[in-house]
Amino acid sequence: MKRVWVSLFLICVLSIGSSAHTSLIKGARSGNQDAAIKTEKVGGNIYVLIGQGGNIGVSSGKEGILMIDDQFERSAAQIKAALKELGSDKPRFLFNTHWHGDHTGGNTIFGADSIIIAHTNVRKRLMTPNSGGREFKPLPPVGLPSITYDQGLSVHFNGEEVRAVHYANGHTDGDTVLFFTGSNVVHLGDHFFAGKFPFVDTSSGGSIEGLVRNIGELLKQIPSDAKLIPGHGPVSTLNDLKVYHQTIVDTTGIVRDKMKTKSLEQIKKEGLPEKYKDWGTGFIKTDAWIETIYKSYSTSMTNPK
Repeated sequence: MKRVWVSLFLICVLSIGSSAHTSLIKGARSGNQDAAIKTEKVGGNIYVLIGQGGNIGVSSGKEGILMIDDQFERSAAQIKAALKELGSDKPRFLFNTHWHGDHTGGNTIFGADSIIIAHTNVRKRLMTPNSGGREFKPLPPVGLPSITYDQGLSVHFNGEEVRAVHYANGHTDGDTVLFFTGSNVVHLGDHFFAGKFPFVDTSSGGSIEGLVRNIGELLKQIPSDAKLIPGHGPVSTLNDLKVYHQTIVDTTGIVRDKMKTKSLEQIKKEGLPEKYKDWGTGFIKTDAWIETIYKSYSTSMTNPK
């Protein structure tokens, strides 16, 4: 499908988410825990801030700070301190890769000084009390994206094009992948849980089929020597993404094959081959991943077209 790029020439003018995940989203804008933030140089102008929520991407340069995601509201002070070390604690631009609270919880803090940018569906979900079947308090205007897009746009900042591309119905229905074209860095949001099974939010328009398709497209588009910032996990390589993609494809195939003769409980009891053991030690455990696959495909298998 043809991508429509909108060159964001407004820079000069405008400078003047399972039950466990439900709890995560509900608690995203509250809490008093201290959040230790680790800053790591990725490449070129780009850094990653690793804390309690989704990984934060940062472009730091002469024009200021551009940030991708902002974790939890409770982490804002620690994030600001880390950003100040990189040049400024007031980003000029803030992208949300999707709507989940561990990536947008700080919007109400950073939105006071930053222009928030996201896919159209992110703004819609952040305004909706029962978005994704979850009850939570909608964000006030200060925390909502003020610039939205359907397919993508570009921000020309700190000497490079920052290209935002929407990949539909993968993790959610509003996912964005950010390409730092000069620094050769890509922030994949929650399309990528490095070395772990993914969370596919089917209640927010996500799907396993879409995730597999989108990652397949990305593997063709991302340069072989690029550095990748996953939504969760360490900075990775294109080969890491290939292994992740193949793991999703293979484990989905295993479960779908067993579904022909076995119940969900039987499949859970049998589990997955030993080589996938470590993949189930993240946010999504092996049982939860099996259940996601089973529920995603049970309808289509019992009611084939």
